[in-house]
Amino acid sequence: MLARRVIPCLDVHDGHVTRGVQFGRAEDGGLRNVGDPVELAVRYNEQGADEMVFFDITATAHGRTSMVGVIERAADQCFMPLTVGGGIRSVDDMGIMLRAGADKVSINSSALANPDLVRMGAEKYGSQCIVVSIDCKRVAPDRWEVFLAGGRKATGREAVAWAREAVALGAGEIVLNSIDADGTRQGFDLEITRRVGESVGVPVVASGGAGSLEHMAEVLLEGRADAVLAASIFHFGSYTVRQVKEHLASRGIPVRLP
Repeated sequence: MLARRVIPCLDVHDGHVTRGVQFGRAEDGGLRNVGDPVELAVRYNEQGADEMVFFDITATAHGRTSMVGVIERAADQCFMPLTVGGGIRSVDDMGIMLRAGADKVSINSSALANPDLVRMGAEKYGSQCIVVSIDCKRVAPDRWEVFLAGGRKATGREAVAWAREAVALGAGEIVLNSIDADGTRQGFDLEITRRVGESVGVPVVASGGAGSLEHMAEVLLEGRADAVLAASIFHFGSYTVRQVKEHLASRGIPVRLP
């Protein structure tokens, strides 16, 4: 069995890492300043993180320049793969981030607006570089819908169907974010994670809801995820990456221990 990955996520706003609850917005006062993204990346690299995700939530030209600098500095100081997302709307945007030092680019709303972007990115840079991130919310007992704009805009797209389409277009990985669970620290949405994982032939990264060591184990065992992504439990010192990995190993889950 392949080793399962533990991936810290850094939401970057105007050059600083922030954290919200259920996709809180800066303009609503829903974000907390956590610290410098490169300092945090180095810390998690030393703790044994398998990868690092940087997500640019500024979505401005200034933010893009700032994020390129963040990726360049992080790539210079860290030895784990880096993924960057947020505001990537073209193949050229992908190239900018990959040349800055990212190993993967993550696209979300731009993929929904232009699904061919997934195919074009995969053809130019390889599927291993293209991650499609899906923000979903349970809208009925047996239906999860894809949302945009931080969970404020419904798309009418069913989450499992969109994941299948994204992979068919060339996505090499799916990051599945539960809007209902995001930032609550009450556990991952195991059901939708399992459904997506059983429906696609690429790795699925579970995101949204990590609050305990056992939450991580549950989504890997019961949710059939290939990796876990978390922010709050790392940023606010609840656990280190090493503690997560040691717990997973104790549950019989294969991980790379630092």
